Amino acid sequence: MTRLSVEMLAADTVQPITSAGHVQLGIAVLVGIATIVLLITKFKLHAFLALTIGSLVLGAVAGAPLDKAIVSFTTGLGTTVAGVGVLIALGAILGKLLADSGGADQIVDTILAKAGGRAMPWAMVLIASVVGLPLFFEVGIVLLIPVVLMVAKRGNYSVMRIGIPALAGLSVMHGLIPPHPGPLVAIDAVGANLGVTLALGILVAIPTVIIAGPVFSRFAARWVDVPAPDRMLPQRASEELERRPGFGATLATMLLPVVLMLSKALVDIVVDDPTNINQRVFDIIGSPLIALLAAVLVGFFTLGRAAGFGKERLQQTVDKGLMPIAGILLIVGAGGGFKQTLIDSGVGQMILDISKDWSIPALLLAWLIAVAIRLATGSATVATISAAGLVAPLAADMSTTHTALLVLAIGAGSLFFSHVNDAGFWLVKEYFGLSVGQTVKTWSVMETIISVVAGGLVLLLSLVI
Repeated sequence: MTRLSVEMLAADTVQPITSAGHVQLGIAVLVGIATIVLLITKFKLHAFLALTIGSLVLGAVAGAPLDKAIVSFTTGLGTTVAGVGVLIALGAILGKLLADSGGADQIVDTILAKAGGRAMPWAMVLIASVVGLPLFFEVGIVLLIPVVLMVAKRGNYSVMRIGIPALAGLSVMHGLIPPHPGPLVAIDAVGANLGVTLALGILVAIPTVIIAGPVFSRFAARWVDVPAPDRMLPQRASEELERRPGFGATLATMLLPVVLMLSKALVDIVVDDPTNINQRVFDIIGSPLIALLAAVLVGFFTLGRAAGFGKERLQQTVDKGLMPIAGILLIVGAGGGFKQTLIDSGVGQMILDISKDWSIPALLLAWLIAVAIRLATGSATVATISAAGLVAPLAADMSTTHTALLVLAIGAGSLFFSHVNDAGFWLVKEYFGLSVGQTVKTWSVMETIISVVAGGLVLLLSLVI
């Protein structure tokens, strides 16, 4: 959603749906978030249902009429899905094409063939970062696990020496870089420029993933020195194919949407003339929808046809890519509904009023709010969505770059200390054959390093740009 549409939406909801004071609104926020946390953690309710119920509880405690609370929730859900739903769908299709065609295997095998010894952890973080661009975190883990275990066995490495860099690359991409759902929703919520956010996100991501990946893996391997577990490795896609795409074509397809969106951001900065024909062209081809759509269409040929896929197989790949994202779309949409309920209840304005008297920077406040929600719910996506809704009013007077940094501060906070209430925690534990304590000392600490380093870099950038 563009800044204009955000402003139009805000104009439609100038009058809060409740006349509650700051104290009552504060209590409503705490009760609403506590309801979501309790339903997710204690009763294991799906995040979509928890966010829906939490939004209604928030409105009720804030004293809003039920019908208006429902309208706020459904409006927020609709605008969020309209803003990011198509992008998530296109990203899922591209990721499925990448996996099914063997293109991901080609990237992995090519880089591993040129790396060895001390360079292997750096190769793993590079693989994970590249593969993680179009893939969801969970999909990336499943895709890279066979590679991590294979490399650890073949080179007699500790699983943590190879696995931590791969996990760091995936996690940083997931939390900071669009077109992943969390960053997209935060961009949508605060009205940030996607291209600028992407550029600054990459700038923050590079040193962050180095520190949390190859550097930290040295310590993690000492703390938890475990061999690759003996288990049946999942069959890789390329083992079923007669041929697979080339390395260059695969890499170019994966990076195409990133290049197009960065080109738009660069032209906007250099030209800065909405009437200029060149800027208008780049505004179109660099829009997230067109950039991702172009990558998918190109991928049909460079990935699908290169792997020998016919029309029917391509259609099956698209279908299979879209099916798993139904839950993600509903969670993201419900998070948008929760965000809109917060805004319409006057919570955003309350935070804006209160924060005027604080000496704490807005970016640090956004990071802290995301950290708190992440620790409570275990979901980086829920933390990003909720924090973006709470701090959205703070972006009103920010520059384009600082609004982008606000998104990155939220994303960094949303990754803080994954623990037992996070599905990713258990995914890592089971795949790598770790105990709960070992998972905390490796995965949880790595996530905390990512959050703190990225948050610190965001604050540092805010002082110089």
